[in-house]
Amino acid sequence: MTHFGRTELPEEQTTALRRAVRLEWLSIAFLVSAVTVMYLTSGSSQAMKAAWLEDMLSFAPPITFLVAARIARRVPTREHPYGFHRAVGVGHLIAGTALVAMGLFLVWDSGSGLLKAEHPPVGTAEIFGTQIWAGWLMVAALAYTAVPPVLLGRAKLPLADTLHDRVLYADADMNKADWMTAVGGIVGVLGIGVGLWWADAVAALFISGSILRDGVRNVRTAVVALMDAQARTVDGQSPHPLRKQVDDALRAQPWVGAAQSRVRDQGHVFHVESFVVPRSSEAPTFEELEAARRAVVDLDWKVEDLVLVVVPELPESQLPGLGEQPHGASPSRHSAEAG
Repeated sequence: MTHFGRTELPEEQTTALRRAVRLEWLSIAFLVSAVTVMYLTSGSSQAMKAAWLEDMLSFAPPITFLVAARIARRVPTREHPYGFHRAVGVGHLIAGTALVAMGLFLVWDSGSGLLKAEHPPVGTAEIFGTQIWAGWLMVAALAYTAVPPVLLGRAKLPLADTLHDRVLYADADMNKADWMTAVGGIVGVLGIGVGLWWADAVAALFISGSILRDGVRNVRTAVVALMDAQARTVDGQSPHPLRKQVDDALRAQPWVGAAQSRVRDQGHVFHVESFVVPRSSEAPTFEELEAARRAVVDLDWKVEDLVLVVVPELPESQLPGLGEQPHGASPSRHSAEAG
């Protein structure tokens, strides 16, 4: 059975992880061929150089995923009692930072070339004894890099959701947009062919902006997760529904009068702290506590770590704005004397 730390993955997630690993290795193999073809045909085109550098940067997410997935399997230690799931967040941040740095450099490089009115020369090449315009080789190389990443990205997206893996999601999202890089580069090269010298620099700026946008978005999402924001969906767009499900499962216990939880995203799994107010002044039995714990843990494989805290009333200072109470009651009104 496959594990993430001490979390035993269900069959669906085990299958998804194995498929994701295969897809990432396939992505790396494709990228090796893509960067080789792009390097051999790039010439002096800025758009081709930007597209080649983007392909080089595209190695970062799959390599990061493979490394982070392996590190996350380590069991917790005395030095790392929460496990090694944060490796996913660290990898996400590293990949995003690399994209931002390269995007800024390419924007500057392409922009300065446009301002200097540089005219990139595109000569001819001999293929089997026939002289052809080298731009056609560039177009063919860009077309080769356009379709496979899109197909790989579409295959990775559902796996990223199944595994709750933001590095895999970022990789899939970038793959889906790679066709725009290829089309932009083709337009730039063809622009040179019809005498529009500025088309190459404009295409390079478009590609550079795409790299920078991906980088900024990934850095923002990674930093928010590492800052212990409330758990969000894998795309980072909305709060994860599991927190509400945890509260509902606890409130459904016969002895629970009120419950609220805060949930941290550790990488693949969640760390849950639940504050529970009993209906009566009597302390819950061990069996009742275990039943409540089991009800939460059984909700989702991602609930690896649950801390269940019995309190006389919900601590508002530790639960700022986390959801509404049942029947519209205020958290501070749910005390141990209620019942």
